[in-house]
Amino acid sequence: MAEVKRLKISSNSAFEKEIGYSRALVVGNWIFVSGTTGFDYKTMTIEDSIVKQTEQCMQNIADALNRAGSGMKDVVRVTYILPNASQFERCWPVLRNYFGNVGPAATMISAGLADPRMKIEIEVTAIKSQ
Repeated sequence: MAEVKRLKISSNSAFEKEIGYSRALVVGNWIFVSGTTGFDYKTMTIEDSIVKQTEQCMQNIADALNRAGSGMKDVVRVTYILPNASQFERCWPVLRNYFGNVGPAATMISAGLADPRMKIEIEVTAIKSQ
C-alpha cells in the first residue's frame, strides 16, 4: 500500500507547539483545518468582540487554506463551536460574507473552549479544486 503524503501547515502559534498539532493538514486533495480561534497569531492577542473574533478566525482559516494551495471556495464542511449559543446570530453576517456563495455543510455546537477569552472556534474541511 502506498504511503499517503501529508503536508503540515503551521501558523506558528504557541498553541500548536504546546499542544502538538498543525493549523492545517493536507492529505492528497483534502485539507483539514484545525479548530481556529480569534487570536491574531502574529501578536497572540484576541479582541473581546465575538464579531471581531469571527472575522479573525476566518482570516486565519483563509491564510491556512491559501498556504495549502486552496481557498474558501473549496470548503465543504464547517463546524462552529461557541460557549454561548445565543451569540451565534451575531456572527452570521461575517460567516455569510465568506460562505454565502460556497454553502458548505455546517454544524454549530455549544461547548466550553480552552481559554475564557475565546468566544468562537471554527474548524473546516476543504477539497482542492481540480
